[in-house]
Amino acid sequence: MYYTAGVKLQDRIAIVTGGNSGIGRGIALRFAAEGARVAITGRDTAKGEATLKALQERGAEAAFFAADLGDESAAAALVANVVRRFGGLDLVVNNAGAGTRRAPVSATDGAGQRLDTLLRANLLPAYHVAAHSLAHLRGRPGAAIVNISSTAALHGTWGNYGVAKAAVEALTRSLAVQGAPLGIRANGISPGWITTEVTAGNAATDRGASLFGHMGTPDEIARVAVFLASADASFLTGQTVIVDGGLTITDYASLPWLDAVGAWKLFPPLPPDPGAPA
Repeated sequence: MYYTAGVKLQDRIAIVTGGNSGIGRGIALRFAAEGARVAITGRDTAKGEATLKALQERGAEAAFFAADLGDESAAAALVANVVRRFGGLDLVVNNAGAGTRRAPVSATDGAGQRLDTLLRANLLPAYHVAAHSLAHLRGRPGAAIVNISSTAALHGTWGNYGVAKAAVEALTRSLAVQGAPLGIRANGISPGWITTEVTAGNAATDRGASLFGHMGTPDEIARVAVFLASADASFLTGQTVIVDGGLTITDYASLPWLDAVGAWKLFPPLPPDPGAPA
């Protein structure tokens, strides 16, 4: 993976929640490569310090704040500390979240507790940080919020995780409406299967992960986040961009039958590629 100097986010002050690992880490590194000053958060201090070191080694002005953002007071303190440390706030990426592997549900948990566990891990951090950021983002040229959802919002098999991520997408639309008079855009990204320390080695690395037959990378999500946070997306708000390599447009269960029939193909087979090896 190569990071080259950019200018799309030059001197912008950004919070990336859950920026100590996975997709959040990829976004933090890419924002820094585009010239942003980056504050990252996470509950794992060791991972946070490691990511902070990686940012600083790339010449970025950066800071790490340990926080559980499901707690509103912690979210308020985070925003205040970032503004104090950097002198303002331009961009917020609400990436912090967890599925059932990191926000586990016990077999004995009741219905309300099951929902509360996933909402606290996924919806509440985004809601709390956004709410306490609005006053600081207001009036800042190009102010933007980017919320990270998941294609789990489209699949009932993900249960309350999907419910929570669908709520994040609804929050994005509400933030866009309430933020517009303040000069704040709000958009989201809905990643499909992305290679992280959580998904590495999963069977979804095969054809079923995407139309390309493999998972995406955190940097591929990060590049979309840069676009949404930059002036390139100045007239875009309230949208959630699905970045899943075509996963959600594909009916994999139908493929054996469709392959046999062949009727799904728009065009006849292509002639041999004259440049292909013999």
